[in-house]
Amino acid sequence: MGRRAMDMDKFSQDLVLIDDMESKKRLAKKIFDIGYKKGIYSSSISGLYAARGRGEFGGFCVPAINLRTLTYDLARAIIRVAKNNNSGAFIFEIAKSEIVYTNQPPVEYAALCVAAAVKEGYQGPIFIQGDHFQVNARKYKEDPEKEIGSLKTIIEEAIGAGFYNIDIDSSTLVDMSKTDIAKQQKLNYEVCALLTEHIRRIQPRGVEVSVGGEIGEVGKKNSSPEELREFMKGYRDSLRKNYKGISKISVQTGTSHGGVVLPDGSIAKVNLDFDTLRTLSKLAKEEFGLAGAVQHGASTLPSEAFHKFAETDTAEVHLATEFQNMVYDSEFFPQELRTRIYEWLKQNAADEKKEGETEEQFIYKTRKKALGPHKKDIMKLPQEVRSNIAKKIEEKFDFLFKQLNLVNKKELVDKNVALKRVIKRKHADKPGELVRDVEGDD
Repeated sequence: MGRRAMDMDKFSQDLVLIDDMESKKRLAKKIFDIGYKKGIYSSSISGLYAARGRGEFGGFCVPAINLRTLTYDLARAIIRVAKNNNSGAFIFEIAKSEIVYTNQPPVEYAALCVAAAVKEGYQGPIFIQGDHFQVNARKYKEDPEKEIGSLKTIIEEAIGAGFYNIDIDSSTLVDMSKTDIAKQQKLNYEVCALLTEHIRRIQPRGVEVSVGGEIGEVGKKNSSPEELREFMKGYRDSLRKNYKGISKISVQTGTSHGGVVLPDGSIAKVNLDFDTLRTLSKLAKEEFGLAGAVQHGASTLPSEAFHKFAETDTAEVHLATEFQNMVYDSEFFPQELRTRIYEWLKQNAADEKKEGETEEQFIYKTRKKALGPHKKDIMKLPQEVRSNIAKKIEEKFDFLFKQLNLVNKKELVDKNVALKRVIKRKHADKPGELVRDVEGDD
């Protein structure tokens, strides 16, 4: 193991423990520079998805995995699984809300993923994604310009940190009080087009950021072909000519984020509509040239369901809560720290407990929000403890990669994804502003 790989353990810990943002950015740049020298490139998956949309291949599903805690350790586990299975097609992602409650700014998250790739001797593209960059419907109603402005800011921060895959979620603006489907979707497609244009204006020259849209808010009614068609028609009409549109579309088929927790703390079984997923994914590809449909909120589904995502040609599946649960519930996670976290929740999240809710339901629902305040405590756990937790979760990653038919997809990824080194320089006219450029094709 080279010295640079050995450095990653220290760099990753420093990155998490440092509070000063400028120091964090300098360390992140060092990690990215080492990554480039090792042949690791934060990349857009748009080339792979465009080829899929053209019908050149299918039959597998790309997992987009949200790492809410132990990001470096779990990213290493994912990369080991990817190497062992010769996969290549996997995404590290974090949602706009997760950035806040896990206290993982984009520059930290991206650098931890690259550090993990260096540590594990990976080469080639890695995909880092902004998940659910979501419009707050209430705030939008109060002040549309301000809400859109806040989304543009987080998009700029994410792309500047190396997120070249962004999922826009304006599905919160779908107005089901209207009877006409086109009118229901109007604000959704208009805002999605507006934010797509913003991404295209600020993306690094030579890099086409993969953009996702969404037609149905997760946890609401199942999506329909009519909704997909009306969204895409309105979206394309709203998007400026010569601007590349979305590469995939998120739909609702019966899941909810985190699952539905029962009074005893267990998760209710989900009746996911795979027929709808198959229909919408096929329609997205054949009529609009997209990679296909995207399924959110799937990590808490029963294990026997996951092979169906590949069979229904689902483009992408988003997985988050189960891995958080596996960390918290691990036999290696210190009981003292777990107790301290739960006591913290009882004091600091008490206003979120609903009438009639059991303590188990309350803890399950809110414990994700303790990850940020206790991020440093978790990162300071002995390396052996963190490795033991990650090793168990690695088994789950391996199972999922095989179920999603990701074995031996690395060559396909390498063929369709261009490697670009994005460099940053100061803009001559605007001191302090970063202009993103690319340095050749690799």
